[in-house]
Amino acid sequence: MKLVIVNLAISILAGTASAFAPLTFNVARTTTAASASSSSSSSSSALFMSADSSEEPLRIGTRGSPLALAQAYLTRELLMEKYPELKPEGAIEICVMKTQGDMILDKSLMELGGKGLFTKELDTALLNKEVDICVHSMKDVPTWLPEGTVLPCNLEREDTNDAFISGSEDIKCLDDLPDNAVIGTASLRRQAQLMAKNPTWRCVNFRGNVQTRLRKLDDGEVDATLLAIAGLKRMDMAGCATSVLDWDEMLPAVAQGAIGIQCREDDERSLKYIVGLNHAHTKACVDCERAFLEALDGNCKTPIAGQARIVDGKIKFRGLIAMPDGSVTYKTESEGEIADAVAIGKAAGEKLKAQAGEKFFEMMVEMSPQQVLGQLTKK
Repeated sequence: MKLVIVNLAISILAGTASAFAPLTFNVARTTTAASASSSSSSSSSALFMSADSSEEPLRIGTRGSPLALAQAYLTRELLMEKYPELKPEGAIEICVMKTQGDMILDKSLMELGGKGLFTKELDTALLNKEVDICVHSMKDVPTWLPEGTVLPCNLEREDTNDAFISGSEDIKCLDDLPDNAVIGTASLRRQAQLMAKNPTWRCVNFRGNVQTRLRKLDDGEVDATLLAIAGLKRMDMAGCATSVLDWDEMLPAVAQGAIGIQCREDDERSLKYIVGLNHAHTKACVDCERAFLEALDGNCKTPIAGQARIVDGKIKFRGLIAMPDGSVTYKTESEGEIADAVAIGKAAGEKLKAQAGEKFFEMMVEMSPQQVLGQLTKK
């Protein structure tokens, strides 16, 4: 069965996406952001409502993928709904930028260095005052922020689980995959948990935006793939999911399904706007998960999963670290008061770090990307 792939980017640029206000956008200018490396540069283009405004527009920085644009336009819509002064045409400007992670697709994130690949250019533009706020998928944001910036806002979280997407009508769930099945994913977290479930499965690097990955699946390059259901929902593509995996089947990534909004710490105007959009329970859960990740000090070669949720007024956390081939897994669960979210996450990370031992993390640091990939692709 062919998968229907929605080209959201075209819809957005044409001003026809049903999720956004019916306004006309024009390409207004092109600027150059800081280079991510000596061999590559990133560019940004601003899309703004075609009307004069007496005040400076609030400039939203975002990546240019369909999902990133969907999240930026959701932010714009929420700002317009909450603040009357941001409703007129010209009050909000969206600046689209390419990041290193967007430009280099033939290598795994682990080989590229992992941290900051989807945020570095946005950070630079923010500090250079080319944009006023940046909208991020929180799972892409390092646990440290550049000096001079803050991230005080998380929008209300979408479903955090992973979606299983099959290339065959006969395979309805993860357990239906046969031995030696080929699964496309760029996530070490997913790969480790998949291989712990069935060591005969083979995981292959699968990068690109959602549409690109689904097209590869449709072309038969792999038997199945996994994507965050949150992203599919935000692009009105949830129907592409064959099934949704619960935490027992696949524990999601730290901060998966959450959108974060960053600004300069001394920008009172932007702070006022984005703090007003913050969803307190989402932020508590994300802060808990990021404290867990920070305590582990995990690198891009360490499979780490961590999720918090609020149940009956308490925050409940579950975390996991593993060897890349899934041969060894350490898990932890904890709960406590919402006000103690950061302390709960930090304690969970320290517990797993002690349980795994120093040698586990030393091995992760010492392993080359090629060694890790060798474990993951072995039959």
